[in-house]
Amino acid sequence: MSTSHSGEPHAVGISQRLNWLRAGVLGANDGIISVASLVVGVAGATTENGALLTAGIAGLVGGAISMALGEYVSVSSQRDSERALIAKETHELATMPEEELAELTELYRQRGLSDATARTVAQELTAHDALAAHLEVELNIDQDDLVNPWHAAVSSAVAFTLGALLPLLAILLPPVSIRVPVTFVAVLLALALTGWVSAKIGGAKPGRSMTRLVLGGALALGVTWALGTLLGTTGIV
Repeated sequence: MSTSHSGEPHAVGISQRLNWLRAGVLGANDGIISVASLVVGVAGATTENGALLTAGIAGLVGGAISMALGEYVSVSSQRDSERALIAKETHELATMPEEELAELTELYRQRGLSDATARTVAQELTAHDALAAHLEVELNIDQDDLVNPWHAAVSSAVAFTLGALLPLLAILLPPVSIRVPVTFVAVLLALALTGWVSAKIGGAKPGRSMTRLVLGGALALGVTWALGTLLGTTGIV
């Protein structure tokens, strides 16, 4: 009989999968809110499709590049830190193996094992793969599952673009008289969906995440639309 738990993330590669999923959800959420706020604000000032399309595409392209660059830099820094820690641990194992064995034994004692059991576990794991044992217990790092900055950057850029397309199409396709309400509804529904997905990835209850995103998105849309309307009616733009 199988004893595996299919619902738990025991598979190798879970860190990278969660990394690009997180980047993707955040990218989609940012694409929806930022471009929706931009085009709704412009729609408050003008009904010209050319102005809306120009603003929307500029926001989409600029935002996607910004998201990708931000994710790449952030995840690259994390990966560099992980590699530095691996190099440091490798050096310590090569130059002071007894001290490292004692340290690993103490770490297992702190986890509740008896002195004898902790010593035995530390010795057996050291004999099997000393570096992997120390990285897991000391640093919570899997040397075969380091985060990938390219995965995060690409997934973030693609997700931002897909998220940004929704408000852009919602503002351009409907008749002028209903384009803003249609965009509001489409955006808030999309934000509720991204909130639900984000909560599921993190293993949290979705209600709070969905509520935060919907309320925040509604506030952003309301403020930018009011600002755009004010500027348009006063003749400033």
